[in-house]
Amino acid sequence: MPLTEPHDDNLPQEEQVVAVPAAGDGPTDDPVPGTGPADQVQPEPEPSLPEPVRQRIVSLTAAVLPGLPADEVPVPLRRVAKFAPNRRARLGAPVIAAQLAADPLFRQRVTARVLADVGDLGAAVVDGTAPAAADPVEVAALAYLARPRGWRELIDASGAAVRAEADTAVVAELVRQAEQRATRAEHDRAVARVEADKLRDELARVREELGQLREEARQLARTLRESQSRERRASELLATERGRAARAAADADAELRRARARLAEAEAAAGVARSSAKEARSVDDARLWLLLETIGQAALGLRRELALDPVDKLPADFVADSFSDSPAATATAAAARAQDTDDPARLDQLLALPRAHLVVDGYNVTKRGFGEMSLEQQRKRLVTGLGGIAAQTGDEVTVVFDGAERVHGLPPTPRGVRVLFSRKGETADELIRRLVRAEPPGRPVVVVSSDREVADGVRRHGAYPLGADSLLRRLSRS
Repeated sequence: MPLTEPHDDNLPQEEQVVAVPAAGDGPTDDPVPGTGPADQVQPEPEPSLPEPVRQRIVSLTAAVLPGLPADEVPVPLRRVAKFAPNRRARLGAPVIAAQLAADPLFRQRVTARVLADVGDLGAAVVDGTAPAAADPVEVAALAYLARPRGWRELIDASGAAVRAEADTAVVAELVRQAEQRATRAEHDRAVARVEADKLRDELARVREELGQLREEARQLARTLRESQSRERRASELLATERGRAARAAADADAELRRARARLAEAEAAAGVARSSAKEARSVDDARLWLLLETIGQAALGLRRELALDPVDKLPADFVADSFSDSPAATATAAAARAQDTDDPARLDQLLALPRAHLVVDGYNVTKRGFGEMSLEQQRKRLVTGLGGIAAQTGDEVTVVFDGAERVHGLPPTPRGVRVLFSRKGETADELIRRLVRAEPPGRPVVVVSSDREVADGVRRHGAYPLGADSLLRRLSRS
């Protein structure tokens, strides 16, 4: 905003402020009143200052304001001089600007302080030879305060430089926006091409289905015509058959009497047959018991022959101890496992399978079900709930957490629940996949995780992937 120098014509001639350059100041363009009204020079209007220049002038003045003697500070600025440095330029800007424009003597006092602080740059501005590398805003602010010869041209040059910088910034922003739009357009074109290919494939499929439907419609129409023809023939035969039915009814009554007699004979024979069947079933039960006993004895003999001792470790325990990769399950074993399902009741069905192994992606379940708790509370609540499931089903339960969040001094885990943390450089997802690969083909393994990559990975190795919501609902029922 422009800073103006009002001239009060109502003051006596001897009370008019005379602009006296401070020591070291250069020539000034401020009017110096003469001894008579005829020698009075009308002051030129204040120039329109660029906003950065105006702010710099106010900032320089606010910085030196507290250093001026109290009698040299205008009355409106004495309260502003007591403000904190960060509030002085911001809150006192209007008053400072008005005093600089209206009070040349005050401006000269401020200029003397500012030029002493800036050093060589202030001397160069006063001499009218501002360095080309100097900040144009700083040069314009010093020129406005010192007002050497040609100071208006320095301010105009600063305004041009500021406008040029603003225009350059605008152009750069426009170029950046244009590049972003071009990138988005290219991405949209690529997506459109992919969608077009999908639509063409879909159109071909729909056309093929339409052809099949048309062929089915022709077959149905032909079948309908044949059915109508058969219906007409059936109506004709119906009348003939009604006559025959009347005759057959009479014959049926006679036959019914004979059938009742045969039924009595059959009931007597059925009693004898039931007695024979009961004896035969007793013989079959004895044979089945003997067969099962033979199989059991054979299994005991095979165990003794192979010298198989009872095991105290399960496959998941070896993964927890060594973190070593196990051979991947064969494609045949993976195909033999059940497929993915999100049915909540499916979890209970899978846990009812013999020797089932439940593997849980810990933080994936806790942050989905009770993420407002701390990590320690999340782990404790999940492990406690899994302990209840292990106690109810007797299944093997393993819960896996990311090792980056591992803490020492964990509470004892419930019986039947194994808690694992992935080691450094390994994620919980990778550890879950290794646990699944370690299991023998044919054993039901249930993996609970809403992570799509985890579900796809364990499904390839024959596990049963389920969403976290199924386990959360199961825990809420416990």
